[in-house]
Amino acid sequence: MERLCESEGMNQNTTVTPGRYTAFTTDPGGGNPAGVVLDAAGLGTEDMAALAADLGYSETAFVTAGDADRHRFTVRYFSPLSEVDFCGHATIATAVALAEETGPGEITLDTRVGEIPVLTGTDPDGNLRATLTSVATRSRPARDAELDEALAALGWGRDDLDRELPPHVAFGGVHHLVLAAATRERLADLSYDFDGLAAVMRRHGWATLQLVVRENPALFHARDPFPVGGVVEDPATGAAAAALGGYLRTLGLVPEGGTVTVRQGEDMGSPSTLTVDIDLDDPRVRVSGHAVRLPG
Repeated sequence: MERLCESEGMNQNTTVTPGRYTAFTTDPGGGNPAGVVLDAAGLGTEDMAALAADLGYSETAFVTAGDADRHRFTVRYFSPLSEVDFCGHATIATAVALAEETGPGEITLDTRVGEIPVLTGTDPDGNLRATLTSVATRSRPARDAELDEALAALGWGRDDLDRELPPHVAFGGVHHLVLAAATRERLADLSYDFDGLAAVMRRHGWATLQLVVRENPALFHARDPFPVGGVVEDPATGAAAAALGGYLRTLGLVPEGGTVTVRQGEDMGSPSTLTVDIDLDDPRVRVSGHAVRLPG
Protein backbone atom coordinates (compact mmCIF):
# COMPACT_ATOMS: atom_id res chain seq x y z
CA MET A 1 0.00 0.00 0.00
CA GLU A 2 1.37 3.40 -0.93
CA ARG A 3 0.23 6.76 0.30
CA LEU A 4 1.29 10.20 -0.93
CA CYS A 5 1.89 12.23 2.25
CA GLU A 6 2.13 15.97 2.61
CA SER A 7 2.93 17.84 5.83
CA GLU A 8 4.32 21.17 6.98
CA GLY A 9 7.61 19.53 7.95
CA MET A 10 8.22 18.06 4.50
CA ASN A 11 9.86 19.78 1.57
CA GLN A 12 8.15 17.61 -1.01
CA ASN A 13 5.57 14.91 -1.39
CA THR A 14 6.82 11.57 -0.12
CA THR A 15 5.52 8.16 -1.08
CA VAL A 16 5.55 5.78 1.89
CA THR A 17 5.09 2.04 1.63
CA PRO A 18 4.67 0.46 5.08
CA GLY A 19 6.13 -2.94 5.78
CA ARG A 20 3.43 -5.39 6.80
CA TYR A 21 4.23 -7.93 9.51
CA THR A 22 2.31 -10.24 11.78
CA ALA A 23 3.56 -10.60 15.34
CA PHE A 24 3.61 -13.41 17.88
CA THR A 25 3.55 -16.12 15.26
CA THR A 26 5.70 -17.72 12.57
CA ASP A 27 2.65 -18.34 10.37
CA PRO A 28 1.53 -15.48 8.09
CA GLY A 29 -2.03 -16.69 8.68
CA GLY A 30 -1.79 -16.14 12.43
CA GLY A 31 -0.68 -13.47 14.86
CA ASN A 32 -1.56 -9.78 14.95
CA PRO A 33 -0.76 -7.74 11.82
CA ALA A 34 1.06 -4.43 12.20
CA GLY A 35 2.30 -1.83 9.81
CA VAL A 36 5.94 -0.78 10.14
CA VAL A 37 7.46 2.37 8.62
CA LEU A 38 11.21 2.34 9.25
CA ASP A 39 11.87 5.82 7.82
CA ALA A 40 9.12 8.12 9.02
CA ALA A 41 11.32 11.14 9.76
CA GLY A 42 9.58 13.20 7.09
CA LEU A 43 6.04 12.39 8.15
CA GLY A 44 3.86 14.66 10.26
CA THR A 45 1.34 13.49 12.82
CA GLU A 46 -1.56 13.84 10.39
CA ASP A 47 0.32 11.83 7.77
CA MET A 48 0.97 8.99 10.21
CA ALA A 49 -2.60 8.99 11.47
CA ALA A 50 -3.98 8.88 7.93
CA LEU A 51 -1.64 6.12 6.83
CA ALA A 52 -2.52 4.00 9.88
CA ALA A 53 -6.23 4.53 9.20
CA ASP A 54 -5.79 3.51 5.56
CA LEU A 55 -3.84 0.40 6.50
CA GLY A 56 -6.50 -0.57 9.03
CA TYR A 57 -4.36 -2.71 11.34
CA SER A 58 -4.83 -2.32 15.08
CA GLU A 59 -1.50 -0.47 15.14
CA THR A 60 1.14 0.86 12.80
CA ALA A 61 4.60 1.78 14.12
CA PHE A 62 6.58 4.71 12.73
CA VAL A 63 10.33 5.05 13.32
CA THR A 64 10.65 8.83 13.36
CA ALA A 65 14.33 9.07 14.33
CA GLY A 66 17.23 6.71 14.75
CA ASP A 67 20.89 6.24 15.34
CA ALA A 68 21.95 2.91 13.86
CA ASP A 69 25.42 3.19 15.40
CA ARG A 70 23.92 3.50 18.88
CA HIS A 71 21.13 1.01 18.07
CA ARG A 72 18.57 3.53 19.32
CA PHE A 73 15.35 4.54 17.60
CA THR A 74 12.30 6.71 18.31
CA VAL A 75 8.94 5.08 17.61
CA ARG A 76 5.36 6.35 17.51
CA TYR A 77 2.28 4.12 17.31
CA PHE A 78 -1.09 4.81 15.68
CA SER A 79 -4.31 2.83 15.68
CA PRO A 80 -6.87 3.50 12.93
CA LEU A 81 -8.45 6.12 15.21
CA SER A 82 -5.68 7.77 17.22
CA GLU A 83 -2.10 7.76 18.43
CA VAL A 84 -1.41 5.32 21.26
CA ASP A 85 1.37 5.57 23.83
CA PHE A 86 2.69 2.04 23.46
CA CYS A 87 1.96 -1.12 21.49
CA GLY A 88 3.62 -4.45 22.17
CA HIS A 89 2.91 -6.36 18.97
CA ALA A 90 4.00 -3.44 16.78
CA THR A 91 7.18 -3.21 18.87
CA ILE A 92 7.96 -6.88 18.17
CA ALA A 93 7.22 -6.33 14.47
CA THR A 94 9.41 -3.21 14.33
CA ALA A 95 12.30 -4.93 16.07
CA VAL A 96 12.15 -7.83 13.62
CA ALA A 97 11.98 -5.42 10.68
CA LEU A 98 15.06 -3.60 12.00
CA ALA A 99 16.86 -6.92 12.51
CA GLU A 100 16.16 -7.78 8.89
CA GLU A 101 17.80 -4.51 7.88
CA THR A 102 20.84 -4.43 10.18
CA GLY A 103 21.07 -7.86 11.80
CA PRO A 104 19.84 -9.13 15.17
CA GLY A 105 21.02 -7.79 18.51
CA GLU A 106 20.08 -5.29 21.18
CA ILE A 107 18.25 -2.06 20.41
CA THR A 108 16.52 0.62 22.46
CA LEU A 109 13.21 2.12 21.40
CA ASP A 110 12.24 5.54 22.73
CA THR A 111 8.44 5.66 23.07
CA ARG A 112 5.94 7.97 24.71
CA VAL A 113 6.03 5.74 27.82
CA GLY A 114 9.84 5.65 28.05
CA GLU A 115 12.72 3.44 26.98
CA ILE A 116 11.87 -0.05 25.74
CA PRO A 117 14.92 -2.33 25.38
CA VAL A 118 14.44 -5.05 22.77
CA LEU A 119 16.64 -8.04 22.04
CA THR A 120 16.31 -9.81 18.69
CA GLY A 121 17.78 -13.13 17.66
CA THR A 122 17.36 -15.97 15.19
CA ASP A 123 15.99 -19.37 16.13
CA PRO A 124 17.75 -22.53 14.88
CA ASP A 125 15.02 -22.80 12.25
CA GLY A 126 15.84 -19.32 10.96
CA ASN A 127 12.83 -17.43 12.39
CA LEU A 128 13.48 -14.04 13.95
CA ARG A 129 12.31 -13.57 17.52
CA ALA A 130 12.19 -10.45 19.69
CA THR A 131 11.96 -9.84 23.43
CA LEU A 132 10.81 -6.48 24.72
CA THR A 133 11.32 -5.30 28.28
CA SER A 134 8.38 -3.21 29.46
CA VAL A 135 8.41 -0.15 31.63
CA ALA A 136 7.69 -0.83 35.30
CA THR A 137 4.36 -2.61 35.68
CA ARG A 138 1.76 -2.10 38.40
CA SER A 139 -1.71 -3.36 39.21
CA ARG A 140 -4.61 -2.35 41.46
CA PRO A 141 -8.05 -3.82 42.23
CA ALA A 142 -10.80 -2.63 39.90
CA ARG A 143 -13.34 -0.33 41.53
CA ASP A 144 -16.93 -1.56 41.74
CA ALA A 145 -18.30 1.20 39.51
CA GLU A 146 -15.79 0.72 36.70
CA LEU A 147 -16.15 -3.06 36.88
CA ASP A 148 -19.95 -2.86 36.65
CA GLU A 149 -19.73 -0.53 33.64
CA ALA A 150 -17.37 -2.87 31.84
CA LEU A 151 -19.40 -5.99 32.60
CA ALA A 152 -22.59 -4.33 31.38
CA ALA A 153 -20.95 -3.42 28.05
CA LEU A 154 -19.58 -6.95 27.70
CA GLY A 155 -22.89 -8.56 28.59
CA TRP A 156 -21.19 -10.44 31.41
CA GLY A 157 -22.24 -10.83 35.05
CA ARG A 158 -20.05 -11.16 38.11
CA ASP A 159 -20.85 -14.86 38.21
CA ASP A 160 -19.02 -15.19 34.88
CA LEU A 161 -15.74 -14.28 36.61
CA ASP A 162 -13.12 -16.51 38.22
CA ARG A 163 -13.27 -15.73 41.93
CA GLU A 164 -9.64 -16.75 42.40
CA LEU A 165 -8.42 -14.08 39.97
CA PRO A 166 -9.90 -10.74 41.04
CA PRO A 167 -10.52 -7.94 38.51
CA HIS A 168 -7.64 -5.47 38.36
CA VAL A 169 -6.53 -2.49 36.33
CA ALA A 170 -2.99 -3.36 35.30
CA PHE A 171 -0.33 -1.21 33.64
CA GLY A 172 2.46 -2.31 31.32
CA GLY A 173 2.96 0.91 29.38
CA VAL A 174 -0.78 1.52 29.00
CA HIS A 175 -3.69 0.51 31.23
CA HIS A 176 -5.80 -2.62 30.80
CA LEU A 177 -8.76 -3.94 32.74
CA VAL A 178 -7.93 -7.58 33.51
CA LEU A 179 -10.97 -9.82 33.83
CA ALA A 180 -10.60 -13.56 34.37
CA ALA A 181 -13.50 -15.62 33.06
CA ALA A 182 -14.65 -18.62 35.06
CA THR A 183 -14.74 -20.92 32.01
CA ARG A 184 -13.19 -21.26 28.58
CA GLU A 185 -16.72 -21.30 27.16
CA ARG A 186 -17.43 -17.86 28.60
CA LEU A 187 -14.27 -16.48 26.99
CA ALA A 188 -15.09 -18.07 23.64
CA ASP A 189 -18.57 -16.50 23.56
CA LEU A 190 -17.61 -12.85 23.13
CA SER A 191 -20.20 -10.47 21.70
CA TYR A 192 -20.21 -7.00 23.20
CA ASP A 193 -21.58 -3.47 22.82
CA PHE A 194 -18.83 -1.90 20.70
CA ASP A 195 -19.75 1.74 21.22
CA GLY A 196 -20.73 1.22 24.84
CA LEU A 197 -17.47 -0.49 25.76
CA ALA A 198 -15.46 2.10 23.84
CA ALA A 199 -17.12 4.84 25.90
CA VAL A 200 -16.33 3.03 29.17
CA MET A 201 -12.71 2.52 28.14
CA ARG A 202 -12.24 6.16 27.12
CA ARG A 203 -13.74 7.29 30.40
CA HIS A 204 -11.27 5.21 32.40
CA GLY A 205 -8.25 5.44 30.11
CA TRP A 206 -7.98 1.71 29.27
CA ALA A 207 -6.21 0.60 26.10
CA THR A 208 -7.83 -2.86 25.97
CA LEU A 209 -9.73 -5.27 28.15
CA GLN A 210 -7.50 -8.25 28.92
CA LEU A 211 -10.00 -11.10 29.16
CA VAL A 212 -8.32 -14.31 30.28
CA VAL A 213 -8.90 -17.88 31.37
CA ARG A 214 -6.27 -19.67 33.43
CA GLU A 215 -5.73 -23.21 32.18
CA ASN A 216 -2.92 -23.74 34.67
CA PRO A 217 -0.54 -21.42 36.58
CA ALA A 218 1.76 -21.09 33.55
CA LEU A 219 -0.81 -21.02 30.70
CA PHE A 220 -3.51 -18.44 29.99
CA HIS A 221 -5.92 -17.97 27.09
CA ALA A 222 -6.69 -14.34 26.30
CA ARG A 223 -8.96 -12.10 24.23
CA ASP A 224 -8.53 -8.32 24.01
CA PRO A 225 -11.37 -6.09 22.80
CA PHE A 226 -9.95 -2.84 21.37
CA PRO A 227 -12.93 -0.65 20.38
CA VAL A 228 -11.13 2.55 21.39
CA GLY A 229 -8.74 1.86 18.51
CA GLY A 230 -11.55 1.11 16.08
CA VAL A 231 -10.86 -2.64 16.24
CA VAL A 232 -13.27 -5.25 17.60
CA GLU A 233 -10.51 -7.50 18.92
CA ASP A 234 -6.72 -7.80 18.95
CA PRO A 235 -5.32 -11.25 18.05
CA ALA A 236 -2.18 -10.60 20.15
CA THR A 237 -1.52 -7.80 22.62
CA GLY A 238 2.04 -7.50 23.92
CA ALA A 239 1.34 -4.52 26.18
CA ALA A 240 -1.53 -6.39 27.83
CA ALA A 241 0.70 -9.44 28.27
CA ALA A 242 3.22 -7.25 30.12
CA ALA A 243 0.41 -5.86 32.26
CA LEU A 244 -0.77 -9.42 32.99
CA GLY A 245 2.73 -10.22 34.24
CA GLY A 246 2.52 -7.30 36.65
CA TYR A 247 -0.93 -8.41 37.72
CA LEU A 248 0.31 -11.91 38.52
CA ARG A 249 3.25 -10.51 40.49
CA THR A 250 0.94 -8.26 42.52
CA LEU A 251 -1.30 -11.22 43.38
CA GLY A 252 1.59 -13.55 44.18
CA LEU A 253 0.62 -15.89 41.35
CA VAL A 254 3.87 -16.05 39.40
CA PRO A 255 4.52 -19.74 38.60
CA GLU A 256 7.75 -21.48 39.46
CA GLY A 257 10.33 -20.46 36.89
CA GLY A 258 8.60 -17.13 36.27
CA THR A 259 7.40 -17.88 32.73
CA VAL A 260 3.79 -17.68 31.55
CA THR A 261 2.50 -18.52 28.08
CA VAL A 262 -0.44 -16.53 26.73
CA ARG A 263 -2.40 -17.96 23.83
CA GLN A 264 -4.48 -15.35 22.08
CA GLY A 265 -6.37 -15.07 18.79
CA GLU A 266 -7.52 -18.69 18.92
CA ASP A 267 -11.21 -17.81 18.79
CA MET A 268 -10.57 -15.44 15.87
CA GLY A 269 -8.79 -18.04 13.75
CA SER A 270 -5.53 -16.11 14.13
CA PRO A 271 -3.60 -18.00 16.82
CA SER A 272 -0.78 -16.20 18.61
CA THR A 273 1.70 -17.20 21.28
CA LEU A 274 3.19 -14.70 23.73
CA THR A 275 5.85 -15.66 26.26
CA VAL A 276 5.86 -13.59 29.46
CA ASP A 277 8.86 -13.67 31.80
CA ILE A 278 8.36 -12.23 35.28
CA ASP A 279 11.19 -11.48 37.69
CA LEU A 280 9.98 -11.04 41.27
CA ASP A 281 12.80 -8.56 41.90
CA ASP A 282 12.10 -6.39 38.85
CA PRO A 283 8.82 -4.54 38.19
CA ARG A 284 9.49 -4.71 34.45
CA VAL A 285 8.22 -7.67 32.44
CA ARG A 286 9.73 -9.31 29.35
CA VAL A 287 7.43 -10.29 26.51
CA SER A 288 8.74 -12.43 23.66
CA GLY A 289 7.48 -13.62 20.32
CA HIS A 290 8.22 -14.05 16.65
CA ALA A 291 7.17 -11.84 13.76
CA VAL A 292 7.11 -12.53 10.04
CA ARG A 293 6.68 -10.36 6.99
CA LEU A 294 3.30 -10.70 5.31
CA PRO A 295 3.26 -11.56 1.61
CA GLY A 296 2.26 -9.03 -1.00
